[in-house]
Amino acid sequence: SSCASDEDKAGGGGAPDTTADASGGGGGGGGDVAAGMKAYESSCSSCHGPDAKGLPNLGKDLTTSTFAIGLSDADLVAFIKKGRDTSDPANTTGVAMPPKGGNPALKDKDLQSIVAYVRTLEK
Repeated sequence: SSCASDEDKAGGGGAPDTTADASGGGGGGGGDVAAGMKAYESSCSSCHGPDAKGLPNLGKDLTTSTFAIGLSDADLVAFIKKGRDTSDPANTTGVAMPPKGGNPALKDKDLQSIVAYVRTLEK
Protein backbone atom coordinates (compact mmCIF):
# COMPACT_ATOMS: atom_id res chain seq x y z
CA SER A 1 0.00 0.00 0.00
CA SER A 2 2.94 2.35 0.38
CA CYS A 3 3.33 2.20 -3.39
CA ALA A 4 -0.20 3.53 -3.86
CA SER A 5 0.48 6.36 -1.41
CA ASP A 6 3.67 7.30 -3.16
CA GLU A 7 1.87 7.26 -6.48
CA ASP A 8 -0.90 9.47 -5.09
CA LYS A 9 1.53 12.07 -3.79
CA ALA A 10 3.36 12.17 -7.09
CA GLY A 11 0.16 12.43 -9.12
CA GLY A 12 -0.86 16.05 -8.68
CA GLY A 13 0.83 17.39 -5.58
CA GLY A 14 2.48 20.27 -7.39
CA ALA A 15 -0.50 21.03 -9.61
CA PRO A 16 -3.76 20.65 -7.68
CA ASP A 17 -5.88 22.11 -10.47
CA THR A 18 -5.00 19.47 -13.07
CA THR A 19 -7.81 17.23 -14.23
CA ALA A 20 -8.59 13.62 -15.09
CA ASP A 21 -5.48 11.41 -15.05
CA ALA A 22 -3.48 13.79 -12.85
CA SER A 23 -6.02 13.66 -10.01
CA GLY A 24 -3.69 11.49 -7.94
CA GLY A 25 -2.62 14.38 -5.71
CA GLY A 26 -6.16 14.55 -4.28
CA GLY A 27 -5.93 14.32 -0.54
CA GLY A 28 -2.17 14.51 -0.21
CA GLY A 29 -1.32 17.91 -1.58
CA GLY A 30 -3.94 18.64 -4.21
CA GLY A 31 -7.10 18.84 -2.16
CA ASP A 32 -8.28 21.86 -0.20
CA VAL A 33 -9.78 20.49 3.03
CA ALA A 34 -11.87 23.60 3.76
CA ALA A 35 -13.30 23.67 0.23
CA GLY A 36 -13.83 19.92 0.46
CA MET A 37 -15.86 20.32 3.63
CA LYS A 38 -18.21 22.79 1.94
CA ALA A 39 -18.57 20.60 -1.15
CA TYR A 40 -19.12 17.52 1.03
CA GLU A 41 -21.83 19.29 3.01
CA SER A 42 -23.68 20.35 -0.14
CA SER A 43 -23.27 17.17 -2.20
CA CYS A 44 -22.53 14.18 0.06
CA SER A 45 -23.96 14.77 3.53
CA SER A 46 -27.56 14.06 2.53
CA CYS A 47 -26.64 10.36 2.32
CA HIS A 48 -23.35 10.03 4.18
CA GLY A 49 -24.36 12.34 7.04
CA PRO A 50 -22.92 15.64 8.26
CA ASP A 51 -20.12 13.79 10.08
CA ALA A 52 -19.57 11.21 7.28
CA LYS A 53 -20.74 8.45 9.63
CA GLY A 54 -23.45 7.43 7.18
CA LEU A 55 -27.24 7.52 7.42
CA PRO A 56 -29.47 4.47 7.88
CA ASN A 57 -30.54 2.90 4.58
CA LEU A 58 -28.63 5.54 2.60
CA GLY A 59 -24.88 6.17 2.51
CA LYS A 60 -22.11 4.18 4.15
CA ASP A 61 -20.00 5.39 7.06
CA LEU A 62 -16.98 6.93 5.33
CA THR A 63 -14.99 7.23 8.55
CA THR A 64 -14.65 3.45 8.85
CA SER A 65 -15.29 2.20 5.30
CA THR A 66 -12.57 -0.30 4.45
CA PHE A 67 -13.51 0.23 0.79
CA ALA A 68 -12.95 4.00 0.81
CA ILE A 69 -9.95 3.85 3.14
CA GLY A 70 -8.37 1.17 0.96
CA LEU A 71 -8.54 3.23 -2.23
CA SER A 72 -5.87 5.69 -3.28
CA ASP A 73 -7.05 9.28 -3.49
CA ALA A 74 -7.07 9.07 -7.29
CA ASP A 75 -9.12 5.85 -7.24
CA LEU A 76 -11.59 7.32 -4.74
CA VAL A 77 -12.04 10.39 -6.97
CA ALA A 78 -12.65 8.06 -9.93
CA PHE A 79 -15.20 6.09 -7.89
CA ILE A 80 -17.08 9.25 -6.86
CA LYS A 81 -17.15 10.37 -10.51
CA LYS A 82 -18.71 7.08 -11.57
CA GLY A 83 -20.96 6.39 -8.59
CA ARG A 84 -22.38 2.96 -7.84
CA ASP A 85 -25.70 1.78 -9.22
CA THR A 86 -27.91 -0.71 -7.41
CA SER A 87 -27.16 -3.23 -10.17
CA ASP A 88 -23.49 -3.30 -9.09
CA PRO A 89 -22.92 -6.52 -7.08
CA ALA A 90 -20.65 -4.53 -4.74
CA ASN A 91 -23.58 -2.25 -3.79
CA THR A 92 -24.52 -3.46 -0.30
CA THR A 93 -27.05 -0.74 0.57
CA GLY A 94 -29.59 -1.23 -2.21
CA VAL A 95 -29.41 2.53 -2.77
CA ALA A 96 -27.69 3.97 -5.83
CA MET A 97 -24.86 6.44 -5.34
CA PRO A 98 -25.24 8.82 -8.26
CA PRO A 99 -22.15 9.99 -10.15
CA LYS A 100 -20.54 12.90 -8.29
CA GLY A 101 -23.11 12.43 -5.53
CA GLY A 102 -25.76 13.77 -7.87
CA ASN A 103 -23.96 17.07 -8.44
CA PRO A 104 -22.70 17.14 -12.05
CA ALA A 105 -21.22 20.62 -11.48
CA LEU A 106 -18.43 19.18 -9.29
CA LYS A 107 -15.06 19.41 -11.04
CA ASP A 108 -12.06 17.13 -10.45
CA LYS A 109 -10.49 19.65 -8.07
CA ASP A 110 -13.76 19.71 -6.07
CA LEU A 111 -13.71 15.92 -5.83
CA GLN A 112 -10.04 15.98 -4.79
CA SER A 113 -10.96 18.44 -2.04
CA ILE A 114 -13.88 16.26 -0.89
CA VAL A 115 -11.49 13.30 -0.68
CA ALA A 116 -8.98 15.43 1.25
CA TYR A 117 -11.74 16.39 3.71
CA VAL A 118 -13.04 12.83 4.14
CA ARG A 119 -9.48 11.60 4.75
CA THR A 120 -9.35 13.89 7.81
CA LEU A 121 -12.38 12.05 9.24
CA GLU A 122 -11.16 8.49 8.73
CA LYS A 123 -10.49 6.47 11.86
